[in-house]
Amino acid sequence: MRQRVDTQAFRVSPRRRVSLDRFDPASTGVFTSQEGAQQLLHKSVRRLYDLTELLSARNRWSLLVIFQAMDSAGKDSAIKHVMRGLDPKSTQVYGFKEPSTEELKHDFMWRCMKVLPERGRIGIFNRSYYEDVLVTRVHPELLAAQQLPDRLVTKQIWRDRFEDIRAIEKYLTRQGTVIRKIFLNVSKAEQRRRFLVRLRDPDKRWKFSVNDVNERLRWKQYMAAYEEALGATSTVEAPWFVVPADNKWFTRLAVAQILIEALEDLHLQVPQLSRREQRALHVAKRRLRAK
Repeated sequence: MRQRVDTQAFRVSPRRRVSLDRFDPASTGVFTSQEGAQQLLHKSVRRLYDLTELLSARNRWSLLVIFQAMDSAGKDSAIKHVMRGLDPKSTQVYGFKEPSTEELKHDFMWRCMKVLPERGRIGIFNRSYYEDVLVTRVHPELLAAQQLPDRLVTKQIWRDRFEDIRAIEKYLTRQGTVIRKIFLNVSKAEQRRRFLVRLRDPDKRWKFSVNDVNERLRWKQYMAAYEEALGATSTVEAPWFVVPADNKWFTRLAVAQILIEALEDLHLQVPQLSRREQRALHVAKRRLRAK
């Protein structure tokens, strides 16, 4: 029997209270060796390629994949290894950092909404509008920078934003956008180890920021913000997955499996040509052979 990742073990039940203590960041499921997982990852990427070709050919659905995580959890690595080998015309990746002056003049979802994937494509968000119920919640001064009317900044603002997120994601799914949201769950100890590796390696020091250490001091605040956000916005239409991130080789395999299952659920088939289109092809074939 072929081993596979049990993605349901990572799926957050809709509108349920979440405790991240229940999710082991170091879990590797049924896999005991990196070698076996690596072989399966190669097969999974090939399967994903085939599915994205069908997604593009059908041109009816799109897939939006949202990654959220603490620093050094491996978002870039997961995206690079899972999406490697896919047709660029079928995929697009956007990274969202500190909002610009222009972006702050709009609602908190605006910068993400304008780059949603087209039909037939996969869109990857490396961070997203969820930053505004995570980072902004931990740093209230960032909320002030959004210049909202005073009467709208109430104690209910995070609950209101959860409601807005659920509504927009439900709307998108009704328009043919399949949504999968992935929280890469790295442990505080593993994050520390990766930071130290960056500092020791001259080729990786550019990735390190002193602010990363400052954010570690707010670890409990971030975990509390994640728990509430995951619980409030995981729905049947747009579920969250808490993927173990301490072992990158397993993280990549789990992410690939989540995407494969999302596309397989669409039961994509090669488009069937109409009789008129078939006749046109026969005419074209005769003309080519005549030359």
